[in-house]
Amino acid sequence: MAEFVCKVGDTSGRIFQQVETAQSEGEARQKLAERGFYVFSVRNHFDFVAQLSSAGGERKIRPEDFLIFNQQFNTLIKAGLPILRALDLLAERAAAPRLRPVLAEVRQRVRDGALLSEALAAQGSFPPVYVTVITAGEHSGNLTGVLEQYISYLRVSTGFRSRLITTLIYPAVLVATAVLVVTYVVTYAMPQFASLYHELGVPLPAPTRILLSVALPLRTYFLALIVIVAVAAVLIFLWTRSVRGAVAIDRLKPQVPVVGDIWLKTQIAQFARTLSTLLAGGTPLVAALHTSSAAMGSRLISTSVDGAAERVKQGQSLHLSLAETRLIPELALEMIEVGEASGALTAMLTSVAEFYEEEVGTRLQRTLTWIPIVILVAMAVVIGFILIALYLPMFSLQLGTAGG
Repeated sequence: MAEFVCKVGDTSGRIFQQVETAQSEGEARQKLAERGFYVFSVRNHFDFVAQLSSAGGERKIRPEDFLIFNQQFNTLIKAGLPILRALDLLAERAAAPRLRPVLAEVRQRVRDGALLSEALAAQGSFPPVYVTVITAGEHSGNLTGVLEQYISYLRVSTGFRSRLITTLIYPAVLVATAVLVVTYVVTYAMPQFASLYHELGVPLPAPTRILLSVALPLRTYFLALIVIVAVAAVLIFLWTRSVRGAVAIDRLKPQVPVVGDIWLKTQIAQFARTLSTLLAGGTPLVAALHTSSAAMGSRLISTSVDGAAERVKQGQSLHLSLAETRLIPELALEMIEVGEASGALTAMLTSVAEFYEEEVGTRLQRTLTWIPIVILVAMAVVIGFILIALYLPMFSLQLGTAGG
């Protein structure tokens, strides 16, 4: 018997992980399904490879492909095609080839009598938010309406993520170039100069000696250093994949100057956007909070939202429950309180998401205006120091020759 870590959802919309003992992954899925759970993913409890893989053994669907699929699916449903027929068409002709076998599995489960939401959950590749939205659409009889809301949500979130990545490309390339240049100079060029000066018997000034005391050992143990860094990176990565490690890292992120605040507000915007979409689709508040929690990339935010969901379940208001997490900004809490009091919580959550998305975009653009300048100045100082340290002995040699 083996142990499997399973991400499952119950009928109330709560999503959580539990360890299941079974002979195989298929048996684990079957046992959970028989107990009434939706199974999102199953992996071996001590699967080292799965821990290293960001997909965790699941077939990930690209956001762009997923958006196109939902647009096509919604169009077919609105045109009056039965769900099974729409899945038949998309399983054969979906724009993304990697999506076709996934849809074929969903189609087969629907053909065998499962609801669309059950088939999506059992397949394991679809986001929990999507499964919950489809479930709400089936219960309300308004599947096309909730699909349209989810498509709008996908467009906004995908566009925001794309802008974020595009904005970060230039600083990332600049940092990588700086590291490569300095590494080459320190590990290759400087030892060559050291050998030359040693042959000429030139006395080395203090800056050159300092630089060589770093460069020569670095070149000697360069491969060992790379191995140590790689092993340390893997161990840290595995630690951050655990709940304790991920929460510890997430607690540090908001403390990072400038970047920490941007990261936190990005998470708040994602949470508000997801919760708003679920509520607009007819999902009850507690279930929507649990599903939003499962959709968050931050373990700290996720566990905090789960705690808030439990307090809401006990009768506490949403804004007070979120305030106890000590993570949600005061302005967002005030807007949520107004939304609760006026009965327009969904619209107010959308406003919160839009406000923080715009603020993150503005602050990120402003920050990235001066970050390249700082990087360039730092590169100039470091490379300038290296060049001066390398050529100072030559000046000493020239002065000695002129004096002789």
